[in-house]
Amino acid sequence: GKGGVGKSTVAANLALALLQEGARVGLLDADLYGPSQAKMFGLEGERLKVDQNRKILPLEAFGLKVLSIANIVPPGQAMIWRGPILHGTIKQFLEEVNWGELDYLVVDLPPGTGDVQLSLAQLTKVSGGVIVTTPQEVALIDAERAADMFKKVQVPLLGVLENMSHFLCPHCGKPTPIFGEGGGRRLAEKLKTRFLGEIPLTLPLRESGDRGRPILVENPEGPEAEAFRRAARELAAALSVQAFIALPMA
Repeated sequence: GKGGVGKSTVAANLALALLQEGARVGLLDADLYGPSQAKMFGLEGERLKVDQNRKILPLEAFGLKVLSIANIVPPGQAMIWRGPILHGTIKQFLEEVNWGELDYLVVDLPPGTGDVQLSLAQLTKVSGGVIVTTPQEVALIDAERAADMFKKVQVPLLGVLENMSHFLCPHCGKPTPIFGEGGGRRLAEKLKTRFLGEIPLTLPLRESGDRGRPILVENPEGPEAEAFRRAARELAAALSVQAFIALPMA
């Protein structure tokens, strides 16, 4: 959906939450113009390697396999690529990487409904898409467009996750809905999909990502981590239902 709603933070912590539930998880940073995951996992400056079969080996952080274009290009370099190069890069990340055995590959997508999203849908069978939004109306507009994109490229919609749902005061713990209230839940109802939950906006959540230790690692007992774990369980349930629906009838 919209840029600036915290898609990368959500992708990182959902991936870690699934990992902590016992799954084997990889995280693909497909936001090629603005990759964030290397920073969020403290992997900046590390270079990717290849195995004996010339397959790219993803990096590892906190038990999670992570692949980002930020670990290929020099730091700070702008990616001025047109569609065919973006398509080729996504194809390489899917087909020429030794991910090993995974239960989930979480893909952090760029904003909008452009080349990367279309390439992903064309190159592989995507199990489902998650819409990340804030409660604010201007975010919901783009979130709805993203949901429509998933529908048009035949990617099942697994649910809506509302980020920055409310600000949690670090002193008194009082929630303040600075971006409005209930927008994500209303969008889920409109789209007839699952509401995956609400993630609060807190100072530790922001600081942990900047330090390269996502909140699921930095403070696994905090309210933010618990919200992500609940969302991950809802997501896993949605995927299970999706897989069941796809089973051939006896």
